[in-house]
Amino acid sequence: MNNTLYNNITRFVILVLVQVLICNHINFLGYINPYPYVLFILLFPVKNNRMTIIFLSFLLGLTIDMFQDSGGVHAAASVCIAYIRPLILKSTFGMMYEHQTIKFDNVEYGSKFTYISIMTLIHHFIMFSLEIFNASKIILVLQKTLFSSIFTILLSILATIIFSRKK
Repeated sequence: MNNTLYNNITRFVILVLVQVLICNHINFLGYINPYPYVLFILLFPVKNNRMTIIFLSFLLGLTIDMFQDSGGVHAAASVCIAYIRPLILKSTFGMMYEHQTIKFDNVEYGSKFTYISIMTLIHHFIMFSLEIFNASKIILVLQKTLFSSIFTILLSILATIIFSRKK
């Protein structure tokens, strides 16, 4: 079995388990909840087929939705960020993305932080907009998006630092 395939399967399973067993039970101040499962979508290899990442994002979101009984909001938000991922990669990493040479373990932390922040904010805004689905509650959507995104970004950056394989 391919090493990259094995790493992606392992990352998928571990992030789902961390989300379901640990992070779903964190509900700080009523609206701060981390969603580290988005790291699977963010760190998926760039060279792979775009339809593969969109399908796996749907599968990931659907798995989280089944455990949270949330009606598909995670699947929808995951598919949306998987779809716009090439645009964000191009704007964040520039020529590295154009030449398909991005290795997330070797990029500088500023670019990685920007990429993770933008994608997490978009994911959370879509997810909370669909979850609340009321235009008059836009302040609540923005509040939940901001605070959950900060917590998720910090957790994601910490996880990438701890589990990076720099040589």
